[in-house]
Amino acid sequence: MKNKVWILLLAVGLFLPSLLRAQVGELPRAVPETQGVPSRALAELFDSLMALPRTDIHSVLVMRHGKVVAEMYPAPFAPEYKHTMYSCSKTFVSAAVGLAIADNRLRLADRVGAFFPELLPDTVSANLAQMTVRDLLTMTSGITPDWNMRNLTPDWIKTFLAKPVSGAGTKFQYDSIVTYLLSAIVQRVTGMTVLDYLRVKLFDPMHITEVDWELSPEGCNTGGWGLHIQTESLAKFGQLLLDGGQWQGRQLLPADWVEAMMTEQQPGMGYGYQMWRCEYPGAWRADGALGQYILIVPDKDMVVVITECTLIDGIRQRRLVWNQLLPAVSDAPLPEAGKEYARLQRKQSGCTLPFPQGKQTSPVAKQLDGRRIRLEANKYGWETLDLQFALNRPDLLMEVTTDKGEHFSLGFGYRRWLTTEMDACPPYSISPVGAFSGISRPFHASGSYAWAGRDVLRLQVHYVDWVSAQTLELRFDGDEVTLTASENFSSGSQTLKGVLE
Repeated sequence: MKNKVWILLLAVGLFLPSLLRAQVGELPRAVPETQGVPSRALAELFDSLMALPRTDIHSVLVMRHGKVVAEMYPAPFAPEYKHTMYSCSKTFVSAAVGLAIADNRLRLADRVGAFFPELLPDTVSANLAQMTVRDLLTMTSGITPDWNMRNLTPDWIKTFLAKPVSGAGTKFQYDSIVTYLLSAIVQRVTGMTVLDYLRVKLFDPMHITEVDWELSPEGCNTGGWGLHIQTESLAKFGQLLLDGGQWQGRQLLPADWVEAMMTEQQPGMGYGYQMWRCEYPGAWRADGALGQYILIVPDKDMVVVITECTLIDGIRQRRLVWNQLLPAVSDAPLPEAGKEYARLQRKQSGCTLPFPQGKQTSPVAKQLDGRRIRLEANKYGWETLDLQFALNRPDLLMEVTTDKGEHFSLGFGYRRWLTTEMDACPPYSISPVGAFSGISRPFHASGSYAWAGRDVLRLQVHYVDWVSAQTLELRFDGDEVTLTASENFSSGSQTLKGVLE
């Protein structure tokens, strides 16, 4: 049985590249110096990003004059994988609102309550009655944010509209549910979800096909979060905004709407229509939790995309772009830089996230091979772990059974990443009702292992088409097992007890 499992795992590993070829390499590429960008500055930017503490860089893509001049996907990440974008999603909702306005289906001054008459409270306050689409776009709904609401009820719109409203249109209060209402409004006036509407208006003309969006319990795209998309598609969208809504000569998004998106709408807040003004003069960004960015820099004619999982303030990443890369950019082409360009290419192709440190094997591995670990109740819902060590291969397979009856396998290589498919959902830093609804399966997990001691096994797994990573440490003491688990989106850890069966 064990050999059959390993044969299956090997087959999955071999076929993964062919399953994930869709939609990469479509943007034109150029040697950086031909676009006035020195390879040295790009390499130094990549080095600095990778050196940031408490940060896993998943992708970086730099465009100049409409061409990709550098891109980095530290292994086990790759261009083919989609990524969850958190609040970067909001900027796409803003584009959908602008398109609906251009189609005469919507106006900025429309009252929010008029779109949801059956969901309004019995008594509608004057403030609620005055709330407009523009108030939602500028985060001035007048409703105090309740970030836990989406975790507790499936009735997001009705619950939101029942809350007290004070000062609609005046007080900035950042809230993802506000953007969810914009998503629901677009769906009501177009008859399509935001994702389907954007497919017709933007994504299909731009050949953005590998994209999902989480769905709410009410059947609307979550809007304020939940977009699941590839890095290169983010760069396409950034280039669309940089070019005033034009794509390959077609005006897909009205130029005046793009200008409004990137204009401060609330004095002193640095916020446009679901976009943030950057520290660098004239630059704007789509901005998501844990460090998801589309940076748009008009005066340099540049777009920079970063996906990552970081627990530090993202201003540090952005400052590296402002202070390290942009000052080196020239208005004219630069002389060839053969050695520096070759160094940049090596860095782009050979970069990897850290492997667990330790030895390839331990004397106890043979004793554990084929054994089952039964865990106490835990937040992952993991009930049992079956460890299988490959014969004549430096690989480990861990089969997981959950309290929901799910079964999936995680593969781990020694000083390399082993990628497997799984239908189970990865860990998520938020827990809204219906999380992962609308997201296509399977997910992909890449793992690496090392023995940190005779009785200590360390495992690192990155869920490469999401945002999450887990660090697992198993300590064996006879038939007793202690599992310490942590995630890259949290500074805490959980310690579990288990027994070998």
